[in-house]
Amino acid sequence: MKKPLKSLAVAALCALACAGATAQQAPAGGTLDKIKASGKAVLGVREASPPMAYMLGAGEKYVGYHVELCERVLKDIVPSAKLEYMAVTAQNTIPLVQNGTLDIGCGPTTNNLARQQQVAFALTTYVSEVRMATKVDSGITTLDQLAGRNVSASTGTTAVQLLRKRERATNATYNTMLGKDHLESFLMLESGRADAFVLDDNLLAGIIANAKNPTAYRIVGDALGAEPIALLFRKDDPAFKTAVDDALRKLMKSGELEKVYTKWFVSPIPPRNTSLNLPMSPALKQLIAEPNDKPLESYAK
Repeated sequence: MKKPLKSLAVAALCALACAGATAQQAPAGGTLDKIKASGKAVLGVREASPPMAYMLGAGEKYVGYHVELCERVLKDIVPSAKLEYMAVTAQNTIPLVQNGTLDIGCGPTTNNLARQQQVAFALTTYVSEVRMATKVDSGITTLDQLAGRNVSASTGTTAVQLLRKRERATNATYNTMLGKDHLESFLMLESGRADAFVLDDNLLAGIIANAKNPTAYRIVGDALGAEPIALLFRKDDPAFKTAVDDALRKLMKSGELEKVYTKWFVSPIPPRNTSLNLPMSPALKQLIAEPNDKPLESYAK
């Protein structure tokens, strides 16, 4: 049974939890014991990251590829637990996992070496390419054309790091404008304040599909990088990682994970019942055949 948390309570809890994240110790015992003792599992979800994790309507119903994978994994390993959903951002997900507020993070989080020092990641369930969305009539099709222009990106995403890395490598300068979430970053492009919006290709496709005028935008340019995306949870909890990874392996081997992928990336999705038309990449097909949890640095060009 789904049991959403009310937004005001979520905001207050997030503020308290994040403020004390560095000082507060994670609860004693493993995550599985914590869930069984409380009778509930708390999922960290995003409000505006379609098709990976997003909110539908005012009823605080959370859906998406990674949300469904989280639900299926938890149903497998703790079938009697109630599921609670907490809206989080790219910035506060890791602190809330570290201090035990969240049992599992279900947003589109990149697995990299720096984050592995703070949390643990499950097997990779998506490989994204960081690219840019532009307006069709802008004439912008390459990263080189962004020099000296306004570029939007979301605070806390690896897209920000990759933009800065490219600035250093090419001696280019971008006027990077940071949005608090992906919808705010897209609004900068939509309103003309930014000339491009840089983010994972799957998230860009989801946002464009739900825009007022989807045909006005396109995803262009070379990829700034490929990123392994995975569910995340507390570090130093091998029993929980083993349980999550084993559940994901079963979904991969049975073909169910590919069905979930098709549902969110190829078939029409709510709220507008439009398709992202993003078939599974060769890289992800290979990961389903040979699962691993390698970090971003293993994907470096």
